Amino acid sequence: MQVISTEVRSHIGTLWLDRPEKLNAMGTDFWTDLPAAVKSLDSDPAVRVILVRARGRHFSVGLDLTQALLPTGGDGGPGSQSTRATHLYHKVKELQDAISSLDYCKKPTIAAIHGYCIGGGVDLISACNIRLASRDAIFSVREAKIAIVADIGSLQRLPQILPKGILYELAMSARDFTSEEALRWGLLNEVCEDQDELEERSVQVAESIANNSPVAVEGTKAILDGIYNRHLREDLDRVALWNTSFLASNDLKEAITAFSEKREASFRGD
Repeated sequence: MQVISTEVRSHIGTLWLDRPEKLNAMGTDFWTDLPAAVKSLDSDPAVRVILVRARGRHFSVGLDLTQALLPTGGDGGPGSQSTRATHLYHKVKELQDAISSLDYCKKPTIAAIHGYCIGGGVDLISACNIRLASRDAIFSVREAKIAIVADIGSLQRLPQILPKGILYELAMSARDFTSEEALRWGLLNEVCEDQDELEERSVQVAESIANNSPVAVEGTKAILDGIYNRHLREDLDRVALWNTSFLASNDLKEAITAFSEKREASFRGD
């Protein structure tokens, strides 16, 4: 694996986002490395809980816009419009499945967040069962700022976590929000003073789960998943179909160009 690493200690499997030089931006390798790492830890009988952490200064700044994961125009590329739409649909489903690997695994999952947790980072932590953060953590459902309808899980999972009005505001304004706000709204279980305390506390929570009967813990997770994820697959498919029709916009092309030129995007709505 290129951008994810794992380790197992005392029944805790730690999954590291391990691209610190790029602030753990989610590039091409991430989408294959993440589900492979989750599968490895989930199938390891020595692992009773999975702890998701990140190396470097930030948890993740989200999608790596320097890598062409998605199309930026509506009329380019080989084949018919139908062929291109089908390719885009399968690409969106691939990204969704990578994030959902955390949600669908048998072992309980804990995210320990520090620094920026932006865009795809919020998708990732919303797929975890428990979330803790250091006080310096900054969050954003960022996709509207880059002309994308968030399509890899945050809009499907956050309605079960955040109050309705708060989620509408955050998803449409794409503004940053603090760890204290995230705690108040229920996105976080706890806020720790710094990264050292975050590490200590996240391990304590993981141990409190790992020390219980693995059969009972996995059974409890399966029952709760059945309640919370009842319509998840259908909702993810709906947004994949939406973006199959609307993602290849001039606004998205402008967002990526503005990002590369380090300027504010100017959207026209086409």
